[in-house]
Amino acid sequence: MRCYEMPIYEYQCKACDTVTEFLVGVGEDTVISCPDCGSTDMEKVMSTASILNRAVERIPGRTCCGREERCDTPQCSTGETCRRDKT
Repeated sequence: MRCYEMPIYEYQCKACDTVTEFLVGVGEDTVISCPDCGSTDMEKVMSTASILNRAVERIPGRTCCGREERCDTPQCSTGETCRRDKT
């Protein structure tokens, strides 16, 4: 099964000013209508950016994966040394 990512876009209805989020496939000619009034006179609005922080917080005495015990294989070890040994 193939998975396709669909971006979320915000559209504002020109008839009633309702702002709604829609999943729209890239390159699709989708007719979007307002969920409140049914109008298809919709305009894409500029959305604010969202930042996802994937940084791992280091806790002294713990490995990066959160295990209490020392890891001998990646992801917590680099070479022959567990990252826990370095904290």
